Amino acid sequence: MRSHIGQPLAREAMAYVLAGGRGSRLKELTDNRAKPAVYFGGKARIIDFALSNAINSGIRRIGVATQYKAHSLIRHMQRAWNFMRPERNESFDILPASQRISELLWYEGTADAVYQNIDIIQAHAPKYMVILAGDHVYKMDYELMLRQHVDSGADVTVGCLVVPRKEASGFGVMAVDGKDRITSFVEKPKNPPGIPGDPDKALASMGIYVFETQFLFDQLRRDAADPASKRDFGGDIIPYLVKHGKAQAHRFTDSCIRAAEEIEEYWRDVGTIDAYFEANLDLTDTVPKLDLYDREWPIWSDAVVSAPAKFVHDEDGRRGSAISSLISNDCIVSGATARRSLLFTGVKMGSYSSVNEGVILPYCNIGRHARLSRVIIDSGVRIPEGLVVGEDPELDAIRFRRTDNGICLITKPMIDRLSN
Repeated sequence: MRSHIGQPLAREAMAYVLAGGRGSRLKELTDNRAKPAVYFGGKARIIDFALSNAINSGIRRIGVATQYKAHSLIRHMQRAWNFMRPERNESFDILPASQRISELLWYEGTADAVYQNIDIIQAHAPKYMVILAGDHVYKMDYELMLRQHVDSGADVTVGCLVVPRKEASGFGVMAVDGKDRITSFVEKPKNPPGIPGDPDKALASMGIYVFETQFLFDQLRRDAADPASKRDFGGDIIPYLVKHGKAQAHRFTDSCIRAAEEIEEYWRDVGTIDAYFEANLDLTDTVPKLDLYDREWPIWSDAVVSAPAKFVHDEDGRRGSAISSLISNDCIVSGATARRSLLFTGVKMGSYSSVNEGVILPYCNIGRHARLSRVIIDSGVRIPEGLVVGEDPELDAIRFRRTDNGICLITKPMIDRLSN
């Protein structure tokens, strides 16, 4: 699938990950952490996908712009991504909003988050910039997008998904000509433009952009001098270049990484409780839509030093077991049952308890006789003995965050209120 002509362009590129967003639609999951720092897939964080794609593509210079409640995200990156070596011309810069341009301003928008760090980027002297969103789940070879960018002579190349036109209103949407040159770029249009020859489909932006570095700097400086700009790539920079330059679409199909048994190009914005829940549970399928076991394209994350998972007790009604589930290190399933669930690092399940379709984040403790169905439990929560969730919708909605699809998010403050 991967073919390079000549020297890989990724070695001349810097990946710049925009990871400052709160992700407010994830509700209480982002009360204390930014969306890119939210746990995903049993052991990773959402940001690990963009970072792993960059490393696996051959990019060895990475910057991450953080802003909202960044401590958890920064701590994770310091632990998991500290293996870059300057003597090999590698770098990993964590770039919190630090009021470096003005003492009055944080990052005003996605473009400003790059503009404020131009001097740091210049010190690494990359020829190309790959601008990435830090909050999506997917596998992609950015080398192939870089190659298309250079071959097409574009000023900017925009990564895009083919989506049903009726579902495109939540995205930035591109109209293109027959050669995928972008002719207009509109944020969240009510009537999205179709694709030439395929009018029921639309091209939606992935929030991935490739530029030549010096050209990008020129555009950022021009935009910073415009008092009417909102300092945003999708709202300002890209529409300007569509009108005044050459903007090219790059289809995810052309650079998506799929293991042998993956049947679709998997990309998810896990920005709502329901989407987050479903994307995690996708991983429990016999043949998952997203293969985390692909050793040729690994998803790198924090290698926590911990004991193996353990299952104990083997008697009727009290048997430690897991069916169609992902069980991480340091979990103890003690006479309990997990079905179609993900137990993240350090989860403990007490005897006679059960979880059915659960996303149980690290270091939760599930008390004896608890019965939990279709739940997300935030990290560190202690579920009381005998608690039942997922069987009485009205009671669940009073006690927890319950979505219209019946997913219950449970956090420590919610559990604390039960005992008051």
